[in-house]
Amino acid sequence: MAVVDKVPAESSIRQEKRYSQTQEWSARYRRIAGFLDFLSMLAAGVIAFLLRFPGVPTDWHTPYMVLTVALPLVWVPVLMLCRAYQPRYIGVGYEEFHRVLRAGFIFTAGIAIIAYASKTDVARGYVVMAMPLGTFLAVVARYRLRKWLHRKRWHGQYMRRVVAVGHRTSVEDLIRLLREKRYHGMDIAAVCLPPALVSGDDAVAEVEGVPVLGDFGQTAAVADRVGADSVAVLACPELDGTALRRLAWQIERNDVELVVAPALMDVAGPRISIRPVSGLPLLHVEHPELDGGRKVLKGLFDRAAAFAGLLVLSPLLLVVAVLIRATSAGPVMFRQTRVGRGGREFTVLKFRTMVQDAEARKAELLASNEGDGVLFKMRADPRITSVGRWLRRYSLDELPQLINVLRGDMSLVGPRPPLPDEVAQYGGDVYRRLVVKPGLTGLWQVSGRSDLTWEESVRLDLRYVDNWTLALDLQIIWKTWSAVFRGSGAY
Repeated sequence: MAVVDKVPAESSIRQEKRYSQTQEWSARYRRIAGFLDFLSMLAAGVIAFLLRFPGVPTDWHTPYMVLTVALPLVWVPVLMLCRAYQPRYIGVGYEEFHRVLRAGFIFTAGIAIIAYASKTDVARGYVVMAMPLGTFLAVVARYRLRKWLHRKRWHGQYMRRVVAVGHRTSVEDLIRLLREKRYHGMDIAAVCLPPALVSGDDAVAEVEGVPVLGDFGQTAAVADRVGADSVAVLACPELDGTALRRLAWQIERNDVELVVAPALMDVAGPRISIRPVSGLPLLHVEHPELDGGRKVLKGLFDRAAAFAGLLVLSPLLLVVAVLIRATSAGPVMFRQTRVGRGGREFTVLKFRTMVQDAEARKAELLASNEGDGVLFKMRADPRITSVGRWLRRYSLDELPQLINVLRGDMSLVGPRPPLPDEVAQYGGDVYRRLVVKPGLTGLWQVSGRSDLTWEESVRLDLRYVDNWTLALDLQIIWKTWSAVFRGSGAY
């Protein structure tokens, strides 16, 4: 196979064109974000003004009319100072929203301090309504803008071209991951492998359909050739600190981003910190916080939310109970033994979705099991009732588990509650799922539900156990609504 020996004469033209296109869509995204931020604070100011000063405005209200117009003019620069328009935060991660929230706090505090220092009498009701509402609207607008970007990326637009550098197995995993989750906006355009794999009779021509254009030493030339925006270096011993530094020097002239993936899987950012020791940057990984104050806070939040959910959803629960009783013989509720935190067994509550003798008929259907690992799955399970199929599609059969959350057996968010016979088949690492309470929803719920393989389900559960935070719980709960309404992967 041919590898890159020198940079083609046309590469500088392609590089300039690539850079121009990337800058164009990135700048467009940020302009739209700035416009939405402006409108959000303007709308919040107008709403706060109308609510605080109803009726016909008087001369005393005129300063607040001016303030309503001035708020968005100052709001956008405050967001800029908080780096809420940085290209690196576009499209993924919570940092973009975090910076908007931080800007809202700083803006509100700044107004309060200025008003106090200048002894200006500001209507507190106006400020209390305008600032939080403007910040909230800006976050919602940013969220909708991100969803628009994700839709574009699913169609191959607004992508960043990436050269993947590393050993073949690691590169394959990265390519599959980025193809599955295109919303990250990274398109692998070329691959660089160890020298032994790019020359000779056993040379590798492509990895997962992506061409291999060079070895580690030719990475900069390959990036220049394909017009890459980023170079992603996967963990490998050949690329040590000196080699990475030289690579960074080679690609910086074309403003190509260098991304380094450490040999850590499924470890979230809050647990990782870089601490320099004698000029050597050491990556520190903190232990997950499974006990202490955060656990108590999570328990209080779970019980309060479960109690509120039962109150709000009680009419729906009553309707579902009537439908089950009217359409099939048997009890409304299905009770089953599940395994909770620390291996403690408890009785889980669900709306019955199967015929009364479903468990007795399970043995007859084992030959038709479509699941892998230790799970039993059937897309067209004949034991499911007509109402039960509808309940399962929208996860309404899970709602009685709010009672389990209120009892303390479960959490709102956590790993899937396993059956005792499933736990009996667990391997070594899988037992770690049991160090936290099982959840009514979780990463498995928002990532494919029953369409997931056993390995994928375990990986997601372990990722949650090691990285859980209350913020992550809220994010999963938010995404659960979308997953439930789509009804995909539920059977």
